[in-house]
Formats: sequence, structure tokens, C-alpha cells
Amino acid sequence: MENDFEALISGFILDRIGISNHFLTDELALSLRGDLLDMKEQSRLKAAGIGNEGRFQKDETVRGDQIYWLDRNNNSDIQDGFLDRMDDFVRYLNQSCYTGITSYEFHYAHYGPGSFYKRHLDQFENNSDRRFSMISYLNDNWQQGDGGELSVEQDGTDLAISPVLGKTVFFKSDELSHEVLLTHKPRLSVTGWLKRS
Repeated sequence: MENDFEALISGFILDRIGISNHFLTDELALSLRGDLLDMKEQSRLKAAGIGNEGRFQKDETVRGDQIYWLDRNNNSDIQDGFLDRMDDFVRYLNQSCYTGITSYEFHYAHYGPGSFYKRHLDQFENNSDRRFSMISYLNDNWQQGDGGELSVEQDGTDLAISPVLGKTVFFKSDELSHEVLLTHKPRLSVTGWLKRS
């Protein structure tokens, strides 16, 4: 478990972006994938927006995914399994790096074919609570050409990260601009932020 945590933290320290190919076990990733698809089938996903508070708006020319917020009040053993994993990671991160993270928020994200999310930063202009961004991918049998890569601007070049099942990406919310490239098949993830208020 700690090896996967260290992969994220070490990569972040070296390159400003941490990547672990097995942060989620295959079992947990596939369970989350099934749960997300169930939420989609039950029409419980909602169109995502941009901005916050009085600046919130929905604009499919910028962002085309649908989301569902994870919460322990959802009474889902599958979602709780993911949140348990995040509790362990936050505890380890705070103990090893003194980050002072006090909370987090995560949602399922479903990008249908033809959707994308244009380049952006994850921290709001009027709220700096989000400190770290994390994305865990739930795409079984992703192939080159399926699209939906995460393109991250890093030292003047773009790094394209494939959204492969179980892989997790970790970076500062206010530092690295990024985008979700056009997807050609459904692209599934758990996306969220570690926060300090």
C-alpha cells in the first residue's frame, strides 16, 4: 500500500506530477467502474459545470462530462472502499509531507464519445481550498486511439497520460494546467481534490 502512495509522492516531488499505475487494485477499480455505469443507467449522473458559487455555469463547449458526487451518506460499500483508500492516503501524505490536508471531495466522471474538457486549472479564482488534484481511471481495455488522455502542461511541453484502469494521477491544483482530450469511447474516472481550509 505505502509503495503505491510513495509512487505518487515521489513522482510529484521530482516532476510536479505523481503517477501510480496500481493505486487502485483491479478489484476496486472494476467495482467502481460497475457502480459508475449503474449510476449512468439510473440517470443519476448530472451535467458538470465550471466555476463555483455565483460564477457556476454549464457550457458544453468547455466541458462535456457528467458527474456523480461520492459521499459516505450514499450508503455504498463500493464508494466507501474508495473513500477508505483516500483516508489512508491523506493520513500518509500528512504524516510524511506535512501537507495539512483536512478534507476532500470526489466525483465519478463519465465522458461520452465526442466529449472533452478544455485546458484549465483546478483551483477557483475566489477559493484556494483545493490543494491537490487526483484522478483515478476506470477504463477497462483502453487502447491507443480511444482518446480521452489527460494532457498536462509541464515545463513548456504537453504530457499525455493514458486513462488506464487503476492508474492514478496526483498534482497541485493551482500549478499545472491540463485538459481532457477528445474521447472516442466512454471514458470513466473518479476525480477529486484534497483540500485545506
